[in-house]
Amino acid sequence: MNAAATAVNSVPERSDRQMKREEAAIARKYMGRVPWEMVAWGLGNFVLWLSIWPLALMGFLPIWAAFLLSTLSITICYLPSHEAQHSIIAAEGTPLRWLNELVGHVSTIPLLLPYRIAWITHKQHHANANDPELDPDHGNRGDTWWQAVWNGAQSRQHGANEGYANAIGRSDDPNLAKAIREGTILSLGYYAILTGLAWSGYAIEAALIWWVPRHLAMTYIQLFLSWAPHHPMEETGRYRDTRAWRSPVGTILSMGMEYHIIHHLFPRIPLFQTGPAYYEIRDLLDERGCRNDRT
Repeated sequence: MNAAATAVNSVPERSDRQMKREEAAIARKYMGRVPWEMVAWGLGNFVLWLSIWPLALMGFLPIWAAFLLSTLSITICYLPSHEAQHSIIAAEGTPLRWLNELVGHVSTIPLLLPYRIAWITHKQHHANANDPELDPDHGNRGDTWWQAVWNGAQSRQHGANEGYANAIGRSDDPNLAKAIREGTILSLGYYAILTGLAWSGYAIEAALIWWVPRHLAMTYIQLFLSWAPHHPMEETGRYRDTRAWRSPVGTILSMGMEYHIIHHLFPRIPLFQTGPAYYEIRDLLDERGCRNDRT
């Protein structure tokens, strides 16, 4: 063995505690800023989606254009609420907390996903990622992307979504009762609006502006936010339950989920900062044996 190799091998391995300190020091650089772009995204996108309705119903916007715009709008509506779920916009007890909650509640109305229900189930995903019994997102798994799409569609059938129902049933969140009430009101409102529109002669518009776009959006979200970052959903543990990966459709079309490992390690880092954080912390993650499929 030559002298250089001996020198390298003689360097003591860093302790787990030391590596965690280094990781946290890097992560802190990317936390603490209000992601105003997400505030504008969440609220602006909701206003855009609302404006589609009168424009389409009054004949100013062709129904095909309304369908495309609504599908796009609903597809991108989840991410601002996701930032709010992790209190990235404003932490509890801070002056802008009301804005965090506003973005969280409003942005996912088109998706028919109540903010508090989303957070109650999502934090169980973080705590139990890839656990077939405890991860509410585990129903989205599949050996291939098309199997994941099929499984996701199956999970949206009436009475089939046991993972999320069980997650709610297990929850001891103090806001659980309020979350269930809000979810019930949102669902009843949705069906009342669709029924009213159909009764008034706007059944096609109701289907193409809300019902169909919502299902297409859910499919896209489940594929890129749930299946792809965790595929094949077999390993558990802080450094193995998700990955860095290279999307065939690029970072933007995969909604920034190529760096999902950063979000799981440090959930308070805003979405737009996960890429820069990944590149700075990548060597430490490689030392940890993290799943890095970008190389």
